[in-house]
Amino acid sequence: MEPVPAVLVEVDGGWVLLETGFNPALILDPPLRRRYHDSFFGIEPMLPPGGDPLLEALDREGVPIDAIDAVAVSHLHNDHAGGIRHFSGRTPVHIQKAELEFGLERSVEAERNGYCRVDYDDPKITWRLADGDAEVAPGISTLLTPGHTPGHQSFVVRYDESVGGGGFVFAADAADLTENIVDELPIGGVIDCDPATTVENIRRLKELSAREGLMLVPGHDPVVWPALSDELRVSAGVWRRAPV
Repeated sequence: MEPVPAVLVEVDGGWVLLETGFNPALILDPPLRRRYHDSFFGIEPMLPPGGDPLLEALDREGVPIDAIDAVAVSHLHNDHAGGIRHFSGRTPVHIQKAELEFGLERSVEAERNGYCRVDYDDPKITWRLADGDAEVAPGISTLLTPGHTPGHQSFVVRYDESVGGGGFVFAADAADLTENIVDELPIGGVIDCDPATTVENIRRLKELSAREGLMLVPGHDPVVWPALSDELRVSAGVWRRAPV
């Protein structure tokens, strides 16, 4: 069982959300589930008990959805883009230009690869399109790491020296498991590329992590994420704040 994480980062003056998880309606409604999930590589989506997982997580943290000033998604797969709908008409969403173009202009192929166009095809969404590495907010940036999808991006969160420095490199699906990082193994699912080429992204992320002393976090590792979540929960007042 692999976790589907999202990361909420506090910066001076507001909040940034990285990833948005599943759209529960596409899992709970039988016809929609058959269309969008049951035929996707044998992967069975699971939801925790309760309502919308994203909204409930924000509620537990005491962060109203209107308080989120920016959203960024690594790519438009159904387990990353399902909550974008909550920010339509209210909050800008950062994504790579190549990713949105693939999701909209090659939508039939995209759906065969785990995209749900209903999650992101909304004229009220305010997109912030990047064409390569970019800044989301002070202390939070993206790295273009294509392969898993044509416009996949990873995230870098750097903490201010006033709280001890350091931070994280969130690989997302540029390296979904620890073994991809440690053994530099190609990732499993790719679009428009040779899987072997995805190792270059992993090496780039590892080099950045080592050079700046940032923790490199695989996208869906079932051991890393529970441990990291517990650590951040204990030290939330320190670790969640990024620099001005």
